[in-house]
Amino acid sequence: MNSEIKEEIPVHEEFTLCCGVETQVLKCGPWTNLFNDQSANRPKLLIFIIPGNPGFSAFYVPFAKALYSAVNRRFPVWIISHAGHVLAPKDKKILAASDDPNAQEIKDIYGLRGQVEHKVAFLRTHVPKETKLVVIGHSIGSYFALQILKHAPELPIIRSFLLFPTIERMSESPNGRIATPFLCWLRYALYVSSYLLLKPCPETIKSWLMRMALQRMNVQSEFSVLSVLEPFCLDISFTVVLETLNSAGFQECC
Repeated sequence: MNSEIKEEIPVHEEFTLCCGVETQVLKCGPWTNLFNDQSANRPKLLIFIIPGNPGFSAFYVPFAKALYSAVNRRFPVWIISHAGHVLAPKDKKILAASDDPNAQEIKDIYGLRGQVEHKVAFLRTHVPKETKLVVIGHSIGSYFALQILKHAPELPIIRSFLLFPTIERMSESPNGRIATPFLCWLRYALYVSSYLLLKPCPETIKSWLMRMALQRMNVQSEFSVLSVLEPFCLDISFTVVLETLNSAGFQECC
């Protein structure tokens, strides 16, 4: 798609409380609360993108813009961050939300199962029942999409697309046998180095490091990216990776 067209599509960043955790949502299309929009023009379908790990939502903005343009801007495209993976800037307003009562029972929201329940709770509380859903999962987000289908069959999901899915017996694969023990030990070295080296760094240094990393990935973002360098977010990312590697595999989630 023409890059000039993509630049014309505005993307709105919101932070909302979901299950008591601040959650970043990037929106192409209607920015208002869909429940409050009672007009005849309220969209009848929502395209919902679930990122891979580490849940860097802004990485998917060009993809979301292309989708929004491809559907002639008829249907909104939303990208949700994983719980705890994106921290709101100090000057950013966090919108309060009336969470699903059962969502407060999530004991380990930062774990693999908790992340699934986090997405279910968001969809239940932010998307009207009459709004159809197209769920797109990338990598570990594909596993989340399958779990949503399993644990929330009442959600009006009419299509689910799995992009480069991480869903089947990762720990039993040749790379998984090497990666699983390696990551178990690497996480402690990462925690120590991130707390000692990144935590004391000024925001300008963190911003520069992130810009360099994004430039190497050919990604440009105007949204909150510094949180990717926070030790807390790194901890959660590794937790999800390890739980995925140790999960029972495809048979369990289907």
